[in-house]
Formats: sequence, structure tokens, C-alpha cells
Amino acid sequence: MNSLLSKTQCKSRNKWLTYLAPFWVFTVVATFWHFVVVWLQVPSIILPSPIAVMNALWQERVVLLNASWVTLQAAAVGLLCSALFGSLTAVVFSQSSLLRIALYPYVIFLQTVPIVAIAPLLIIWSGNNFRTIVLVATIISIFPVIANVTSGLLSINENLRELFRMQSATRWQMLTKLQIPAAIPQLILGLRISSGLAVIGAIVAEFFVGNSGEYDGLGTIMTSRQANLKTAELIAALMACTCLGILLFASVNLIGATLLRRWTRVSGFESER
Repeated sequence: MNSLLSKTQCKSRNKWLTYLAPFWVFTVVATFWHFVVVWLQVPSIILPSPIAVMNALWQERVVLLNASWVTLQAAAVGLLCSALFGSLTAVVFSQSSLLRIALYPYVIFLQTVPIVAIAPLLIIWSGNNFRTIVLVATIISIFPVIANVTSGLLSINENLRELFRMQSATRWQMLTKLQIPAAIPQLILGLRISSGLAVIGAIVAEFFVGNSGEYDGLGTIMTSRQANLKTAELIAALMACTCLGILLFASVNLIGATLLRRWTRVSGFESER
């Protein structure tokens, strides 16, 4: 009984340490940052103190919240498009080795080409609007989905393949009942990676689209503050970008964990039957 109680207490202590560790690191970094600014007398235009940044964050809270909501919508829609089109592309690649060999280099091209190089071209084609932001976020975040889902669809146990062939399963049945279920964990893994990339793509696109004055996302706010040499406000906007990326990643992680838990439970029930 005592050993069980001690194990429970140890697990509870480790859980609290897991939650508090990031805050301790933030406190240490902020303290070091403050003393460096004070001791070296760094001009605020170069590096403001953490207190100045927090004041700027509070003073511009309404602007940053509105901008974060705009950027979050673009990043979320871009991530959803990546999940949809990336999964469909991966399914096509898994069904035809010829198409996979012929088209995969162009998928890699989307990952390797600098997004800042094609963003102005996309603006010319699509305009200074929300659609362009989503398009850039999709382009920059689709590769991990395609790569991971394709790997999941192709990495099927050969014994299971042989079992389906013995049951005279069609290609469609093998895809829907064997390959797609096996690729779901890989899809979630790809979306975890793509969630951060979608935020980056949305913000980078806003650097260009925001110049028209018709779009008010976090990228637009950062461009404006940098042009006016408001370093504290710029760092505050950067912190908002970080929080936005963490929020989207946590949302994808929560949805993925829920789906995997339910999928495992259903699979376990079916196997017992």
C-alpha cells in the first residue's frame, strides 16, 4: 500500500515538473535577458528589457489578439488544405509507382524553393487577399503530409498484404481497409510538423500582402513595427507568433491523440471479436 502511494505521489510530482519546467526556463532566460540589458546598458531600440516588452504586449493586446485571430484562420485553413490535398496526393503516389517517380521531384521542389521568392509571384496571380495567405501556408506545409502519408501507405506488413490477396481483396478494399488505417498515425505525425510550418507560411505571406494595407495579420503588425523602429512592440508581436504556433500544434496534437485513442479502441474491439 505504501509503495503504491509513493508511486502515485512520484507520478504526480513528475507531472507537475513537466508542466512547470517550461515556465522555469522562461523565468531564467528573462532574468538573464534583463540583467544583460541593464549591465551592458543596451539601447532599447536594439534590445528592450523584458519589462518593456511585457508592457508593449499589454498595451497592444487588442491589436495583437485581432491580428492573431486573422493569422490563425489563414494558418488553420492552410493546414486543412495541406491535410486534404497532401493525403490525396499520397494516395495517388501509393497506387502508382510511375506517378510517384515522375511527380515526387516536383513535390520536393515545393519544399526546397524559398517561399519569399515565390510569394510575390503568387500575389500577382492571386491578389492581396486571404486566398493568397492560405495558398502560401498550404505550399509551405504540404510536404510533410505527403511524405509521411506516402510512407505510411507503402509501409504495410507483407504478411497482411498476402492475407488480403488470399481473400481476393480488390485494390480499393486494400486501400480503405489496410493502407489508410495504417497511415493514420503517419498523417498525424505529418500534421504536427506542418502545423508550425503553416503558421510560418501565413506570417511570411503577410509580410508581402500586408504592404497593400488591406490585411491586418501578425506579419503585417511585425512589418509596421519594424519600419517604425518599435523594437519592444516587434518582440511582443514575435511572442504572439510563438504562442500562435504552440496553440495550433497543441490543437493538432490533441485531435491526433483523440483519434488514435478511439481508433485503437475500435481496432482492439474488432480484433477481440
